[in-house]
Amino acid sequence: MEQEPGAAGARRALGRRLEAVLASRSEANAVFDILAVLQSEDQEEIQEAVRTCSRLFGALLERGELFVGQLPSEEMVMTGSRGAMRKYKVWMRHRYHSCCNRLGELLGHPSFQVKELALGTLMKFVQLEGVHPLEKPKWEGNYLFPQDLFKLVVGGLLSPEEDQSLLLSQFREYLDHDDIRYHTMRAAVDTVARVTGQYPEVPPAFWNNAFTLLSAVSLPRQEPTASSFYVKRTELSDTWKVAHLKEHRKAFQAMWLNFLKHKLPLSLYKKVLVIVHDAILPQLAQPTLMIDFLTRACDLGECGRLAHTEYPDFYRKLYGLLDPSVFHVKYRARFFHLADLFLSSSHLPAYLVAAFAKRLARLALTAPPEALLMVLPFICNLLRRHPACRVLVHRPHGPELDADPYDPGEEDPAQSRALESSLWELQALQRHYHPEVSKAASVINQALSVPEVSIAPLLELTAYEIFERDLKKKGPEPVPLEFLPAQGLLGRPGDVCAQHFTLS
Repeated sequence: MEQEPGAAGARRALGRRLEAVLASRSEANAVFDILAVLQSEDQEEIQEAVRTCSRLFGALLERGELFVGQLPSEEMVMTGSRGAMRKYKVWMRHRYHSCCNRLGELLGHPSFQVKELALGTLMKFVQLEGVHPLEKPKWEGNYLFPQDLFKLVVGGLLSPEEDQSLLLSQFREYLDHDDIRYHTMRAAVDTVARVTGQYPEVPPAFWNNAFTLLSAVSLPRQEPTASSFYVKRTELSDTWKVAHLKEHRKAFQAMWLNFLKHKLPLSLYKKVLVIVHDAILPQLAQPTLMIDFLTRACDLGECGRLAHTEYPDFYRKLYGLLDPSVFHVKYRARFFHLADLFLSSSHLPAYLVAAFAKRLARLALTAPPEALLMVLPFICNLLRRHPACRVLVHRPHGPELDADPYDPGEEDPAQSRALESSLWELQALQRHYHPEVSKAASVINQALSVPEVSIAPLLELTAYEIFERDLKKKGPEPVPLEFLPAQGLLGRPGDVCAQHFTLS
């Protein structure tokens, strides 16, 4: 209560200065008094100054009284011979710039009320600058968005010094707008690059803030519309990237990949693994680009255990990635290395391992030789690790394709009925045209040795290498192809051709 008279006095004083500046350009220096209160130690005085700045610069933006274009230095303009109106606009634009920078600093104020008010004011300026741009369009119809101002906002939200989770929860409402969501993703990439380049060891607070923001971003299900934009537009142009869903997907992928390529705290690896299958992978244009992150997560050990215990849908999602294209993608080696790690636990249920073995065996029927030489030992290793699955090769008269109970279209490995089936596909591959593939498939005819076969040398095997290897092999000694000498041109004695044509 003792502070109420001081706050009320500050409100009246700021109000008078605001009215004076808006009424007459000759009173422009009163802006310094308003900006000075933004530096106050008193929380209520700061809030009054923020509200005053919101009204002041909001009005100046709408009235077009801030300089538009590449902002020159104050000294150059004030000492020049240009008109008074231009000098006023440049001078006031510099004051607006100072105000925005201070508001960005206030996003880290100890008081949440001050943070929230500063965020709301900056976002108001973002909206007004979008409608009344402070830069000249490069061409007619050019899409203008106050990216520099918005990067200031995102930079304040992703503070390296303090937890901004509460303020980020307030920012989530802005992410409902397609333009804000798109530019948040792009600004996050720049901010992560800047902070990681600035700190030898990035503080955990920054990583937590970044994850909180990134995990709050979810892509729209339909193409953006003018009504879904925060910065009001009468219509959208096809030339604007922000108007296309595919560009949003590209920005989403770039945002996550640029974040996950860094060495993160262990707690964040766990958080990412929990959401990756629902919130990240379905939104990526190229889900295989996540293999590097998942490999690092596996190597940490803790996250490998997380996949088995705290991540019940993990194996279902991994199972769903197995389709014919998996043998032809650029990242095949890393994918199967990762899959081998995840399927190495002896605690996995037999039905799950059987489903993976059966899915891979079915896909092997149409796989190229270089992939088969890797996947066949992979399947045999699964059987070595999990003896309960050897029933799949001990059904010599088991069902074939027309009566196979296995359902290849079932997404849930638990419902695929793989354990009721058999690996008849491997028996079929024993008749493969390539002798090495036939030999690899024939391994299941004997008792499987206890030591696993290392698939590491086979992961990078290419068709070219197989061809070169075959060329270097020495063939068998020449053998006669006919035991009876040919009689006549067509080889039948006594026919017409044999009477007139003989082979010498």
